[in-house]
Amino acid sequence: MNPEHPLIRPLTQAEIKDFPAGVIVKMPEPFVDDRGIIQPLVDENMSSAVLISSKKGSVRANHWHETDWHYCYVIEGKIKYSHRVKDSNESPEITIVNKGELFFTPPLVEHAMEFEEDTVFLTLGRNSRIQEVYEADVKRIKLV
Repeated sequence: MNPEHPLIRPLTQAEIKDFPAGVIVKMPEPFVDDRGIIQPLVDENMSSAVLISSKKGSVRANHWHETDWHYCYVIEGKIKYSHRVKDSNESPEITIVNKGELFFTPPLVEHAMEFEEDTVFLTLGRNSRIQEVYEADVKRIKLV
């Protein structure tokens, strides 16, 4: 993998080895006391956090990333997440991600998100979301 932007660091085998095994990520047990709850989400070296609101009937993603990965946590709503290995001829696998769930997309995975209801989710990414950095790493497709 050859990043096309100087702010994109090369992906390492050590990093790949630590990727979650599946789409839905089991979160650690929360810290609970009389003040409330702290739910750990991701403890990784990342460069971006974005809050995304999506309207019912909309589609996002329809792309894959050369080096970027992202964890997404659904705050409100639900996501119909389609994904498959880059350049696969197989039909995409579909995973329904519900409110309160965390899911992971590694590099080189074609993915799309469909919203059957208004949805808000947090995306925690490896690479910067500065537009020129993002565009250097993303490859657009038509998955759904």
